[in-house]
Amino acid sequence: MEKHSVDNSPLLSTRVDETDYTMKTSSIVSVTKWTLKYLICVIFIAWTALIFVFPLESVGNLVNKWINATSETLFGITGSLFLIFSAPILIIAFLAIVHLIIFGENHLPNNGKKSSKYPSFRLWTFPVLVNGPFGVVSAAELIGIVLFSAYVIWAFCVYTVRAFVSISDHSSFKVMSIFMFEILGLRLGSIGLFCLAFLFLPVSRGSVILRYIDIPFEHATRYHVWLGHLTMALFTLHGLFYVIAWAMDGRLIQELLGWVDIGVANLPGVISLLAGLLMWITSFPGLRTWNFELFFYTHQLYIIFVVFLALHVGDFIFTMAAGGIFIFALDRFLRFCQSRRKVNIISSRSLPCGTVELILSKPQNLRYNALSFVFLQIRELSWLQWHPFSVSSSPLDGKHHLAILIKVLGKWTEELREKVTGVDAQKDLSITASVEGPYGHEVPYHLMYGNLILVAGGIGLSPFLAILSDILHRVREGKQCQPRNILLVWAVKKSDELPLLSTIDMEAMCPFFSDKVNIDIHIYVTRESDPPLEEGYIYKPIKSSFCPVPSGCGMSVLVGTGNNFWSGLYVISSTIGFVVLLGLLDNYYINPFGIYKWWYKGLLFIVCMVASVVIFGGLVIGLWHIWEKKSAMKESSKNIKVDKVEENGSVAPKDPSEDNVSKSTVIRYGSRPEFKEILELMSEKWGHVDVGVLVCGPPTLQTSLAQEIRSHSVTRQGHYPIFHFHSHSFDL
Repeated sequence: MEKHSVDNSPLLSTRVDETDYTMKTSSIVSVTKWTLKYLICVIFIAWTALIFVFPLESVGNLVNKWINATSETLFGITGSLFLIFSAPILIIAFLAIVHLIIFGENHLPNNGKKSSKYPSFRLWTFPVLVNGPFGVVSAAELIGIVLFSAYVIWAFCVYTVRAFVSISDHSSFKVMSIFMFEILGLRLGSIGLFCLAFLFLPVSRGSVILRYIDIPFEHATRYHVWLGHLTMALFTLHGLFYVIAWAMDGRLIQELLGWVDIGVANLPGVISLLAGLLMWITSFPGLRTWNFELFFYTHQLYIIFVVFLALHVGDFIFTMAAGGIFIFALDRFLRFCQSRRKVNIISSRSLPCGTVELILSKPQNLRYNALSFVFLQIRELSWLQWHPFSVSSSPLDGKHHLAILIKVLGKWTEELREKVTGVDAQKDLSITASVEGPYGHEVPYHLMYGNLILVAGGIGLSPFLAILSDILHRVREGKQCQPRNILLVWAVKKSDELPLLSTIDMEAMCPFFSDKVNIDIHIYVTRESDPPLEEGYIYKPIKSSFCPVPSGCGMSVLVGTGNNFWSGLYVISSTIGFVVLLGLLDNYYINPFGIYKWWYKGLLFIVCMVASVVIFGGLVIGLWHIWEKKSAMKESSKNIKVDKVEENGSVAPKDPSEDNVSKSTVIRYGSRPEFKEILELMSEKWGHVDVGVLVCGPPTLQTSLAQEIRSHSVTRQGHYPIFHFHSHSFDL
């Protein structure tokens, strides 16, 4: 007995020690996480506050004192301004990298936490503005719009007052007018530069900052559009005010063609503004919809816009907006490297409605979630055009492939369908594809809600197929997954689109899933009053073509949303390389040789920025590529079984009454979904819970749904659900 007692003691002690160690580790992780978040918030607030108060004369004097105190250092005035206006966003990126590396894999909902018992409104998911120039705007987005608008109005008013105060009482009206136009033109350019500091951040698709705050690229493009309109309006007024002043003074042509060495060079500014105006004009919705190619190609003028802007203002003024541009350059070069890979198309098929399904090869270690999307290029159709498509498969469908659905909407998609449908006779699919991505939400928020309403219009069903597949796989495998009640509302124009739903087999994914998950499907066929064949699904043969898959033809893992360590190392090494190159340039060229030309120093600044990304970032990308090859070799050495992709030439007809999906599916012809009735019905059925409402479809569908959610939220009873609006629509 004594021996038995002695043997138990260390076992108990070990368990206690393990518990203590786990608790200490958890505490350290929690403290580290909140410390990083606190630092990021403090730096961001301090940075934006400095920009906001910069128009004040007292703040301007403080900045001048800082410049004078540090102008004799290695980096001079350029380094002084870079440190206070661009360095903060790069430091935030560094801290975000650390956060993602430490907690990046810990991103699933319910990770040690239970969902809140008390539903509550959230700023990001509560639609405030519905009908207006901005589309559907959440409360958080409205706050951002108000803050930017307040900054522009505040800064312009402060600068105007300061200009009036500085005018001499003895000046003539003409002299006063010229002075006011010139000084306000200058200040509008300054305000535009600060807006430009934010402009490129939303279009950095794999940006660590977007990943940290979990804003996917398809949402961030809206902010780029809003900021683009604001920035170009400011720059246009900046140029217009100067043109008026110079015309009044009789020196318009002389000033427009001026290119001075010390001071602002006007001709590069004119070239930059013209490039910006071309991008701006072709980006308006009507013209963009009429000719998307024109919009796409003119937007490549951003290179001219940025380079000549640097020539226009010189290096130290350009640093005020350089941080965001540098982050965009990092993302752009990484995307360029990823897109060089030719990606193998495992299979393709054309559905009766003309929609094309492509299944692309991917490596096992390239992660994505059900809310992801990719950019696709087909070289046989165009070497320049890249088109975004939502992923229609779940990462749990297979480790070595992902699927996308492509609806024929234009010339590019029409030619793609012709290639896919025309391969049956040849038995060969001659398509060379390149892929950028996948991009999307860092957190799969569809798994955070116990109750989901998925609203799709036409091909907008694609991401919801991925969501349904993801949920069913998780339920079958016992993985973390909150959704247990799902309503799919799908509006289509004609019944020939119904086979889209048959691209996933729910029963095969999770047998008897209806015992664990309630899935109801309401389909609205809006342009047909009666079913053309029979009530239910309309099955037609689906033409398919398949290709042998040679090894090494999967998508490249060189993507900002990929491996956190390598993507973080790429950003850090490039930034350090940029600082090193600037230091070497100042120490061994600019200072010894007395380089003083503003426009030339601005050009050298751009060259250093690009060279640091290509040289230092390129070195990391090379090592990353070697790591990818070794990982692929390890996979092949383990003889990993290739994901099985269905290879039958058509989908066999099924009796809809025989499966659970058909029993829970209701098809209504000649009607549209009434969202007010749907929300009221779900309110009575589900009670006081959080409900995630995801919509993917045309703007009219989003607007009508958001309007009903807002109305319901304002008039809701205490025991009704809180509906959280999420848009998953991609509109460039």
